Amino acid sequence: MRNLIFISLLFLLFSCSTKPKKENTELEDKITRIENGLQPNLQIEGDSIPNFNLDERLKELGIPGVSIAVIHNGKLEWAKGYGIADVSENHPVTSKTMFLAGSISKPVAGLRAHQLAEAGTIHLDSSVNKYLTSWKLPENEFTEKEKVTTRRILNHTAGLTVWGFPGYDKGDTIPTVPEVLDGKGNTDSVRVYKTPGESWMYSGGGYTIMQLMITDLEGKPFPEIMQTNVLDPLGMTASTFENPLPEKYHSIAATGYRENGDEVEGKWPIYPEMAAAGLWTTPSQLILWAQEVQKIQQTQKDGLLKTQTVNEMLTEGMNEYGLGPSVREHTYGHGGADEGFRANLVAWKEHPVAVVMMVNSDNGSIMQEILLSIAKEYNLPGIDPMVRKVVEQSEEERTKFVGTYTFPEMGEAFVVLKENGLEIDGEFTDEPIMLLPETNTQYFNKSSGTYYTFHMEEETVTGIQLWDRIAPKTK
Repeated sequence: MRNLIFISLLFLLFSCSTKPKKENTELEDKITRIENGLQPNLQIEGDSIPNFNLDERLKELGIPGVSIAVIHNGKLEWAKGYGIADVSENHPVTSKTMFLAGSISKPVAGLRAHQLAEAGTIHLDSSVNKYLTSWKLPENEFTEKEKVTTRRILNHTAGLTVWGFPGYDKGDTIPTVPEVLDGKGNTDSVRVYKTPGESWMYSGGGYTIMQLMITDLEGKPFPEIMQTNVLDPLGMTASTFENPLPEKYHSIAATGYRENGDEVEGKWPIYPEMAAAGLWTTPSQLILWAQEVQKIQQTQKDGLLKTQTVNEMLTEGMNEYGLGPSVREHTYGHGGADEGFRANLVAWKEHPVAVVMMVNSDNGSIMQEILLSIAKEYNLPGIDPMVRKVVEQSEEERTKFVGTYTFPEMGEAFVVLKENGLEIDGEFTDEPIMLLPETNTQYFNKSSGTYYTFHMEEETVTGIQLWDRIAPKTK
């Protein structure tokens, strides 16, 4: 009998000890497949599709480092750093390395605005001037009938100027938020330039107004408000909106790098526009925002926000934006771009998975390649490569596009003939761009996939379109 009990105990202990080891091995295998399964975001029909190794790809793209975190089934499944946080000091990126989150600061800051609305302190559809006391947004002909509201700031339909901010270098005089809004920093003044609510235009300036509104209402510094009411309750205790970054974080902060490999002046920029661009965090911290929002959205149970608030926040509006995050069919989240840093947060609506990636470079192209690999491994919808096809065109057909074009606010562009395609150069780009034909009049950037569409009147080329900008042909 004693032997039977002893054998039973041994079996139980063996079973308990092998299960975690098996789970760890499966996770390690999963991570290894992701690390070796990166694919280019731009894929051309008919071409073979290469697989990249993550570490090798960092070196190929000239990106110092990247940090990744993934939640699965409501918990952090894995977090890992790759590459270098500071090249001169040879510090590796770890899961505890801090990065600037760029515009992912916006949905995190927006959470506080939603809390104030739930508490009845503000109404999302009231004029922000009702709550601003230290500064007022100047009224003009565009605000006679429609007002700039918190809701419109959150979803970028407020009709406000200044889409983004370049930050400040160490040693610069840092303006106050009202000075930023009045154009006394390094950007234009934030003003209403079209009727609020009529259309969409991304505006970091709007979120800076929201930042000031929150501090005016609560009478405390913005970083303190966010730490107490948002970051700490989410578990983001090792994150901060403080700018400049406090010295206690310097040893774990990544240094930012330009696309050419140059170090950002002072190692990282300073953002008084904290709600728009100033959050310092790690992927495993930032993903806690996604974890909380996803939990409320998928369980339909109240959490840090009420279910009704989250449902409204994640309702797709103009240009795929909700009230804070961008919202698509299967996913929601936000991207981030500060000087020397790029980041991306993606959470799935119908699947218990979310991903955060952060790099210390102006070149964030590897993040989409990582995301494609993660989506494949976890069998997730909504993440697809950009597929282009190339059609054959004779030299004669391509010659008619050669010439000079003038973009409004972007300057002249020069198109010349190249083998199998065209090349465009000018003031709007740092280096010539190779264009390949997809149709008779539509070409794409061979590196990024961005479309360039030639406008025709009968057989005459009249202009070229890039995004929403049209450049008439002048020569």
